[in-house]
Amino acid sequence: MKVAFLIHSLEVSGCRFRVLQYLPYFKKEGVEASIHFFKRHWLERLKFYNTLDRYDLLYIHRKLFLPSEFWYIRKKAKKIIFDFDDAIMFRSSGSKRPYSFSRRIKFAYMMRCVDFAISGNEFLKSQVLPYHSRVEVIPTSIDLSRYTLKENVPKEGPITIGWLGSSSTLKYLSNLMPTLEKVYQRYPDLQLKIVCDQFPDGMDVPIIKKAWALEDEDSDLKSFDIGLMPLSDDLWSKGKCGLKILQYFGAGIPVICTPVGVNRDIVQDGVNGFWAQNEREWEDRLLKLIQEEELRREMGLRGRRTVELSYSLEANAPRILDICKKVSVF
Repeated sequence: MKVAFLIHSLEVSGCRFRVLQYLPYFKKEGVEASIHFFKRHWLERLKFYNTLDRYDLLYIHRKLFLPSEFWYIRKKAKKIIFDFDDAIMFRSSGSKRPYSFSRRIKFAYMMRCVDFAISGNEFLKSQVLPYHSRVEVIPTSIDLSRYTLKENVPKEGPITIGWLGSSSTLKYLSNLMPTLEKVYQRYPDLQLKIVCDQFPDGMDVPIIKKAWALEDEDSDLKSFDIGLMPLSDDLWSKGKCGLKILQYFGAGIPVICTPVGVNRDIVQDGVNGFWAQNEREWEDRLLKLIQEEELRREMGLRGRRTVELSYSLEANAPRILDICKKVSVF
């Protein structure tokens, strides 16, 4: 089976965790997989589209096309799978008008035309179903061989509350800053570590600013004592697939999150982490985990087990390959 994967870039986290990490498994199973990038110029795109008949399957990650362009892709490709892990049919968080007519038109047309859709969570699946019944949820997963557990040693020095993510999601952490400042006033032996490419300023909390680097990701995660995943409760956030939480769990770090979308599925409140829906709950949960080292360790280990069972590459790579095989022959 020959599969062409069409993605944005090697650096985009969605491409890494929804496509690239599965390629070694695909190749081991005898699949001839090739990576192709979205081209800016029409002639470059056309040149690629005219080669699609060489492949048994075109696997598109996240990109919405104009109906006219996707009509041509559909004409050239034998079979098409569309995989997505964001609420791309809506505008992003913070927009005054979350509903987008142009995005919905593109999404609806593509869903009617593809042979199969793979969504990152149930909310995203619900957006496909009005247009296509062949859709399955496969959650974003991580390769646990890349994540080692935080050592179980007595904590010395300040408690490190950690957040790892892209600058596009930094706004969610910024909304939490007043609460973190209040917690710091009650527990001064505290620091916040942000792993990102941009950083907030003017906060009354000690902040460690660490530029993200792939080779440092595991050690950065293990430097956290508590991981944060705040969100806003809106349509865009409901499409999020919980990657931060999975990465924290991979290192055995307990999590406090906003219970929106898939966060409610990954985190069992009071078992492998905590939900927090308002300032008081964020403050209470943070103080509890700061003060109870054994609880942090227990929740982190349960989080790691959660990933092993349902959110690991090992658990979900065979599912994706099985879908590809079935689509290529029906």
